[in-house]
Amino acid sequence: MAGIDNIRSGHTMTSSTRNSTRTESNASSGTQSSSQSGATDKDAVSLSQQGKDIGAMHNQMSTQPSFDSAKVAAIKEAIANGSYTVDPEKLADNMIKFEDELGGL
Repeated sequence: MAGIDNIRSGHTMTSSTRNSTRTESNASSGTQSSSQSGATDKDAVSLSQQGKDIGAMHNQMSTQPSFDSAKVAAIKEAIANGSYTVDPEKLADNMIKFEDELGGL
């Protein structure tokens, strides 16, 4: 069976050769990673003000509920006491609008 790297370069490889090649490859990558780790100590990242603002907005939004709890409580109360009514025309219009939006995707 040939390794994919050797197929690309036009060489075939037997399974015993492949194992020794992997060991050599792993050994050389270990020396590369130790030399590269010294370079990463000098890397730095800075965010623009817009990026900082977006991060702050994300943090603020994640702490707030994604729904209006007062409105949900009012609807629950109306359902419980039987005063909640559904407008079938409005519901049908919203369903059609939703289906049209999905069809555009």
